[in-house]
Amino acid sequence: MHDSSRFAALVQRLSLAQKVGLLAGATFWTTPACAPIGLRSMALADGPAGVRGLRWDAADPSVCFPSPTALGASWDVEAARDYGRALGAEARRKGIDVVLAPTLNVIRTPFGGRAFECYSEDPVLIGAIGAAVVAGLQEFGVAATIKHYVANDSETERYTVDVGVDERTLREVYFAPFETVVREAGPWAVMAAYNAVDGTTMTEHPLLDAPLRTEWGFDGLVMSDWRATRSTVASARAGLDLAMPGPVSPWGQALVDAVERGEVDEAAIDRKAVNLLGLAERVGALSDVTFERAAPEAARVAADAAVGGTVLLTNDGTLPLAEGAVRRVLVVGEAAATPRFQGGGSAEVIPAAVVSPLDALRAALPDDCEVVHVPGTRSDLDLEPLPLDLAGAIDLTWLDPAGSVVHRERRASAKLVYLGPDVPAGAVSCRIEWKFTADEPGEWQLGFIGCGYFELRIDGTQVLAGHASAAHEGPGAELFNGPSRAVTRDVERGETLSMRLDHTFGKLGVSLTLGARRPRASVEDERARLRAEAAACDVAIVFVSTNRASESEGVDRDTLALPGDQDEVMSLVAGHAPATVAVVCSGAPVALPWREQVSAILAAWFGGQEVGPALADVITGRKEPRGRLPMSWPADDSVPVHQVAPSGGRLDYAEGLHIGYRAWLKEGREPAWPFGHGLGYTTWELSDAAVTTGDAGTTVTVTARNTGDRPGRTVVQVYLARPDSVHDRPVRWLAGFAAIDQGPGTSATHHIRLPARAFQHWSAETRSWHLEPGRFEVQVGVSATDIHQETLVIQRD
Repeated sequence: MHDSSRFAALVQRLSLAQKVGLLAGATFWTTPACAPIGLRSMALADGPAGVRGLRWDAADPSVCFPSPTALGASWDVEAARDYGRALGAEARRKGIDVVLAPTLNVIRTPFGGRAFECYSEDPVLIGAIGAAVVAGLQEFGVAATIKHYVANDSETERYTVDVGVDERTLREVYFAPFETVVREAGPWAVMAAYNAVDGTTMTEHPLLDAPLRTEWGFDGLVMSDWRATRSTVASARAGLDLAMPGPVSPWGQALVDAVERGEVDEAAIDRKAVNLLGLAERVGALSDVTFERAAPEAARVAADAAVGGTVLLTNDGTLPLAEGAVRRVLVVGEAAATPRFQGGGSAEVIPAAVVSPLDALRAALPDDCEVVHVPGTRSDLDLEPLPLDLAGAIDLTWLDPAGSVVHRERRASAKLVYLGPDVPAGAVSCRIEWKFTADEPGEWQLGFIGCGYFELRIDGTQVLAGHASAAHEGPGAELFNGPSRAVTRDVERGETLSMRLDHTFGKLGVSLTLGARRPRASVEDERARLRAEAAACDVAIVFVSTNRASESEGVDRDTLALPGDQDEVMSLVAGHAPATVAVVCSGAPVALPWREQVSAILAAWFGGQEVGPALADVITGRKEPRGRLPMSWPADDSVPVHQVAPSGGRLDYAEGLHIGYRAWLKEGREPAWPFGHGLGYTTWELSDAAVTTGDAGTTVTVTARNTGDRPGRTVVQVYLARPDSVHDRPVRWLAGFAAIDQGPGTSATHHIRLPARAFQHWSAETRSWHLEPGRFEVQVGVSATDIHQETLVIQRD
């Protein structure tokens, strides 16, 4: 708790206009400074899987960590704290005060396009991982911003959708992670979401005060999602403190006028300003603060998190590859050489380097093991970012309406993102020039990804012209969901083409990627080669992935099927190779119709910049796949969710408490793999489950024995059930867990505390938590369906 009286005294020194001036962004990513009270500007940046900084720029790269779904798959609270510490250290390195992370929304459905930014479908797991990330991040004096408060679980119509959810479901499912993190980790900021809940948009909602501040004790700052503030008076009367971004805002002078007309109480403005100064004090923007912390090595944390989240879904003994027994390995897939290591949208960062799984496998396997790569799959219609070694220098010229030069610069990245404030003053268009030199002969596709008006010239001849629009509507669509535009050129090895792209951009700024796609053999020729190479190898490792169109901010998926021909290629290889290992690179589950045809399947999620070495270590057995599924993995598009997409602007959570594994259990159906599932390279037995209750609460003890011949990890999961309840309840629900590591042949007793809340339910009638007296079943296992031990505990009021 900070000293609000000091901040209140500072606020009283300011005029109304000065106070209101503090409450909207100065720029897209910064807050205003105020010299009279010694306040400097604060810098904010996206950061669910890496802290981007104020610019997307290869000149200032960011460490790209595995996606939050991968961190959720670790079930490892200490690893999550390290992840948070690494984010905090990265933020300090980049001069960022406030990181817009973590995302505490629930994966209500695997169709969510932004599911990869979330931790799990279960609120207990989300809360535990999220609290650890927040605590680790804020050790470095950097504010964590928990988001998106609340029920922001759909990208479809995300700016306007009205979520209908009953009070009990809101409390027990969607509020639950936020409450846990606020109470246990004390985040310094909360982000109000775009969507409405039961008719009121979140930036105007009473929920910003109660229960957030009144019950949970939140004492930080509430900011809007970017451009989520749509009103002056209604949002100012609510618990919103900071309207982002700026300098254009519904607040500003309009809010000053509203206060002077008596429509908004000035005391409300004072409270908001006090909250902002409280945040500034915590991050060192109001007083000099020294943060003496040993920064973790971020790349190591990224590598550990990639291994920690990798889930071995199935394995017939092919993994790990037996040392000395494999002489020829076939690696298949575009994603092997050009990995899909992060999701699309505001979570994207530009890392200094990414080692591909193909290169990492070649380095990890013995010198006498031949590694053959065949791209095989055609999973993505998009261009790949143009490799800098093929582009040479990239020159960027900014032009005013008359075509005069405003500014020139040289770029070190094929991705150019300049949000409004980053665009040089007076510029309305830009010209990008580069030399493309082919390193192999054939038909190259050359072009760009982005929105706006474009003219593309090759060797002085215009080859493309016109306006490109985003495939989906919504805030930021033109930044995150621009289409690919390309032409095909037959180029000789070493031949150089002069490229020029003229671009007239929109009000949000510039977001484009210069792209290329390498020549490929015909489908028929590649399939023939695949058959031959598969038959000749000892093991085939096939990489499959989603693409930018299927997992990105701003758009939900309409199918869980892998894009392109990847399923067909997987079946072809599996039908000819003696053993086939599938590696799935996605942020959330995808349908795997060939799962019974392959020897092993690894879910690698979006593994971040260290995905290649991490997977090589897992495949060769140097490290064990340590992850367990943080969500149910369906076999196909038939998932037990009543309404996936909004209808008529409304999205009703009619399933109530029964989402994820709870829905599968209620309907008596089985997914391909259940929540909590995952294999390792050893085997386990759980026994002697017992329950003790006392003043300190309820504790479950269980003995775990590693029955294999190598060290390993398992995740002991404790579920509760109440079959005879008079209230609607899930068949079982997660109450606690422990990720444990033990050596071969060892046994150990582990203690898992169950919070009182695990036994309680929310009463909409009394608007309070209640305990239903009686017998609860305590179920101990290693997934939502694999229960090893059961016992009973009696709870009384």
